[in-house]
Amino acid sequence: MERLSGMDATFLYLETPTGHMHVAMVGIFDAGTMPGGYSFQRIKDTIRERLPLVPPFRRRLVRVPFDLHHPVWIEDPHFNLDYHVRRIGCPAPGGRRELAEVAGQIVSIPLDRNRPLWEMWIVEGLKQNRIGFVCKVHHAAIDGASGAEIMTELFDLAPEGRELDLEPVEPEHVPNDIELVSYAAASKFRLASDAFGLLGRTARSVARLVGNIRNPDAQHGAVPLTAPRTPFNQSIGPHRTVAFARVPLDTVKQVKTALDVKVNDVVLAICTGTLRRYLERHDALPDIPLVSVVPVSVRTEDQAHTGGNKVSAMFTALPVNIADVGERVRAISASTQGAKEDHNAIGAHMLTEWAEWAAPRTFGLAARLYSSMGLASQHRPIHNLVISNVPGPPFPLYFAGAEMVATYPMGPIMDGAGLNITVLSYRDHVDIGFLADEELVADVWDLAADVGPAFDELVELAGVSDPTLVKQPAPVTPTSDRARNEAGPAAD
Repeated sequence: MERLSGMDATFLYLETPTGHMHVAMVGIFDAGTMPGGYSFQRIKDTIRERLPLVPPFRRRLVRVPFDLHHPVWIEDPHFNLDYHVRRIGCPAPGGRRELAEVAGQIVSIPLDRNRPLWEMWIVEGLKQNRIGFVCKVHHAAIDGASGAEIMTELFDLAPEGRELDLEPVEPEHVPNDIELVSYAAASKFRLASDAFGLLGRTARSVARLVGNIRNPDAQHGAVPLTAPRTPFNQSIGPHRTVAFARVPLDTVKQVKTALDVKVNDVVLAICTGTLRRYLERHDALPDIPLVSVVPVSVRTEDQAHTGGNKVSAMFTALPVNIADVGERVRAISASTQGAKEDHNAIGAHMLTEWAEWAAPRTFGLAARLYSSMGLASQHRPIHNLVISNVPGPPFPLYFAGAEMVATYPMGPIMDGAGLNITVLSYRDHVDIGFLADEELVADVWDLAADVGPAFDELVELAGVSDPTLVKQPAPVTPTSDRARNEAGPAAD
């Protein structure tokens, strides 16, 4: 039995009937590398074998009576792999658009809290003898870094796999109410013992932040509740839409070096240029920057392979209102540097420490009330969107012998911010996953198609040779389903 941290539990409390708090990944695999050919059973057997390495896949929630404290994880005594690993066919012609359509349907359905909080869908029938992979895991169980660690446990470095000698994990009994209440009381006592220390650390952090703000020479990030309203900053519904894009990693690094900025600045510049084009097309370009939440890992070396959420957040300005790409990049670099200084002033662990005090019943009721009343459409957005950038492996990975060709990550959206952009580097490219509310961003593939020109203008600015290296995600909005199928790209 293990208590959820306050940060982990917060993602449970934030979940509403329209706001699903799971993260997802869409992978494309070459079935031609599987020894003996494609086999769904081999995939299931591989997952079953690796379960001891992946605690979030084995554990389920147990709620504390009267919500006295955060829930606990236990090893599920009734675990059934058949519930979690399923297969489905991809509509013809089996391109990325069709795979994204399947993924959008899967991520629109919340996870069952009576079982371990994950599902994996194998999507058969893709072009070029490939298979799709849609995995969703509740954010209460993993963050971006721990999700990447799960990849390394499930996948191999060669098609033939690796030898494993793992001890089976014994299931736990479901604790009774007396055990849960006793454990909650002990946890609450330990938490209360640090209350004065937390207040002192918070006071010092606020003083440092105020000092930074008053310093005329200091740089600052974006400020919450200063975001302009855009078409995707409304109350959200339950349905999701998904799209993908890709840029070459080597060229991203060349641009980074030529412009003397960070890789994350280049990623944010790509997103800014993409969003500028999209908002211009919708006649919704604001005259002030967008505000993006950028998650920051605060995981230490001794917390590696521990799962859960070890994250904080920065608020960064995305100057979509600036036409000149060079000026835009400089503004982004200054904003991210200022956001880091603000974040350092507050303290990397301040958010996670205060999350421990989240009251389950009050927090959950407030989130559901806010969602059901559509309040996100009634006030200025807290922020416009979330952009996550997670480093991935620079070498090929194999799943049950199938080589991973591409992997598109997707984070959750929330009321008032109906668009999420998640970026993951893999091998020699950077894969970008777009997840949005289906009503607010119905033309998400148009948005993904804007990545190409946005990246090309950065390449041109940097003077990098070999411009226009972007693999276009898909044709922009076909006029009919038939046209879409005829124009559908290969699943790569």
